[in-house]
Amino acid sequence: MVTTIILITLIISVYAWQDSNLFQKLLLSPYILVRNKEYHRLITHGFLHGNWLHLIVNMLVFWSFGRVLLIYFNLIWSNGNLVFLFFYLSAIVLSSLYSVVKHKDNYEYSAVGASGATSAIVFAYIFFEPWNLVYFFGVLPVPGIIFGIFYLIYSYKMSQKQIDNIGHDAHFWGAVYGFCFPIIFKPELMQHFIHSLLSFNF
Repeated sequence: MVTTIILITLIISVYAWQDSNLFQKLLLSPYILVRNKEYHRLITHGFLHGNWLHLIVNMLVFWSFGRVLLIYFNLIWSNGNLVFLFFYLSAIVLSSLYSVVKHKDNYEYSAVGASGATSAIVFAYIFFEPWNLVYFFGVLPVPGIIFGIFYLIYSYKMSQKQIDNIGHDAHFWGAVYGFCFPIIFKPELMQHFIHSLLSFNF
């Protein structure tokens, strides 16, 4: 499932780079989405990336955490692959809704990429393994729960400043959704999180 999603994302991104009209039809433009009711953009923008670096980083994060998360999903749900697919697609949509409302009157705003969904994947992983190390920038080892707290604070503050072209709003809401997803669909998993959180050896 993880490999399939990566391949589909790769194909769509690379193909759209060769066709500017297709690229424009797939990206997330809240202004066009609301006025023309082009709701497909809520999904398609997550399979579209701006360049190779953007694509590789997102898919590497997705591959690293998604494989482990899929194991958990298949242990918890008999149809774990379908639940995982639903989780990923819904994360693309829900992580972008805030930006749609926020920028619905801004003709110049647009967004592409699976960053919101990959944030959801990472935070769902943190939910199951809060003390496992997450390698910040691929180098610095940080316990997942600590990384998660700082990530949320950073994403929130940067979304308020709006000083770059990074989708911090999508990162923040994707992360929140990823952490909440297991509890929403299987509330008893909250006990697992609390037990894992308290089992840390000081």
